[in-house]
Amino acid sequence: MSLALVQSRALLGLDAAAVTVEVHLANGLPSFTLVGLADVEVKEARERVRSALQNAGLEFPHNKRITVNLAPADLPKDSGRFDLPIALGILAASGQIDAARLAGHEFAGELSLSGELRPVRGALAMSLALHRQQVPARLVLPPGSAEEAALVPGAEVFRARHLLDVVRRFRPVDAQAHAEGTGPAAPEAAEGWCRVQASPAVAAAAYLDLADVKGQAAARRALEIAAAGGHSVLLVGPPGSGKSMLAQRFAGLLPPMTVDEALESAAVLSLAGRFALERWGQRPTAAPHHTASAVALVGGGSPPRPGEISLAHQGVLFLDELPEFPRAALEALREPLETGQIRIARAARRAEFPARFQLIAAMNPCPCGWLGSSVRHCRCTPDQVARYQGKLSGPLLDRIDLHVEVPALPADALLAAPAGEPSAVVRTRCIAAQQRALERQGKRNQALQGQELDTHLRLDAAAAKFLNTAAARLGWSARSVHRALKVARTIADLAGSESTQVAHVAEAMQLRRALRAAS
Repeated sequence: MSLALVQSRALLGLDAAAVTVEVHLANGLPSFTLVGLADVEVKEARERVRSALQNAGLEFPHNKRITVNLAPADLPKDSGRFDLPIALGILAASGQIDAARLAGHEFAGELSLSGELRPVRGALAMSLALHRQQVPARLVLPPGSAEEAALVPGAEVFRARHLLDVVRRFRPVDAQAHAEGTGPAAPEAAEGWCRVQASPAVAAAAYLDLADVKGQAAARRALEIAAAGGHSVLLVGPPGSGKSMLAQRFAGLLPPMTVDEALESAAVLSLAGRFALERWGQRPTAAPHHTASAVALVGGGSPPRPGEISLAHQGVLFLDELPEFPRAALEALREPLETGQIRIARAARRAEFPARFQLIAAMNPCPCGWLGSSVRHCRCTPDQVARYQGKLSGPLLDRIDLHVEVPALPADALLAAPAGEPSAVVRTRCIAAQQRALERQGKRNQALQGQELDTHLRLDAAAAKFLNTAAARLGWSARSVHRALKVARTIADLAGSESTQVAHVAEAMQLRRALRAAS
């Protein structure tokens, strides 16, 4: 009887919990048993591993009773990432590789029937988990996954293209034969095995330019304020007025990502299998269709996986045709908009994903889309308009900082309009304003809460009086007032003002009335 242990990782959020693959060979009726709360795709590893070992010219112990345990037993395991650890465990238990030399390494990889290693999702999350937990382990991954995992600073990552590349690295070495030059080649020189080194420096990302949008000065101003302070925006206007163009160019106004922000964003995308090396350092823009369910937006499943709001982490979540989304999906956005994270609780498992995104939503003011337009007449009745806008609840609208009207431009005005400011110019002002906020309070204005808002707002007496009078007349909630104050503080930062004045508060309040004015 023999026992071998191989380390791997299971993906349950960004934690990437450690999994020990235990392989036991014993005499008895030949069998291959896999235990440890394995999903169907993990159980299918039995056939992939058997074929890969045989086609690679390695010995599969047909006459043994093989038991593979994935510990801990109460942790769900999915995907084909455990193929390589299981194969190495069988080889170590049967003496074909040196089990002692596997210590200090962690493996993940899906095997083809010929023994080729295929990429797995979540490689960057595995490497990031090791970095955060300060675990001194070497990661062995397939091509594609290894380059992704090497983006984590200080990560020790090795790439192997074939199962035989790993076997050559860990097979027993006959010291006598090796010294005489008749033994096997040095493990480090194994073909297809190499250490991957990548620089985590964030390169300049390419975004669509805001200069493409002509006119719409108010909407452009609102996006600048949103980018400077981290605020959410609702664009209200008729079809073809430029709402989608504005939203698609918003990411180009945000400050460049730091290495930590890029790692967090890429790790979440890696969990969903959507990360690409060419998009490293680029702020994501997630734009789900309006038929998306609540689970698709916030995440879920068993085991839980990130949804669109987490895939937009450190980037932009663009919801076009906002009233057409299911009510449950929209209401699920309330907590993430406040907290910047989402907790998914299921009967068997609980997971937490980051969801610090900036919401850019767009909608028509009425079912036909032309309410208040000077280009075409609206044919909707007041009751239809009320029902359409009533699809958005008051609590959700309260959590959206800026409500901006985007009017339709006549054809002659559109053709005569000059190109607007390019994104690079606007981004420079946004970075400067955000830097003022960070130096003053250590966070963006949108994240101010409670006493912090009172401390850092520096509201003039005249501005406070104006706000109290206007909010009472408009019937605003306390949340609406606080949101307007945060926006006013951002406007003051853009103007380079140390205090928040009447003009800043007035502009902030005007930017929360587009939907009400349309109705």
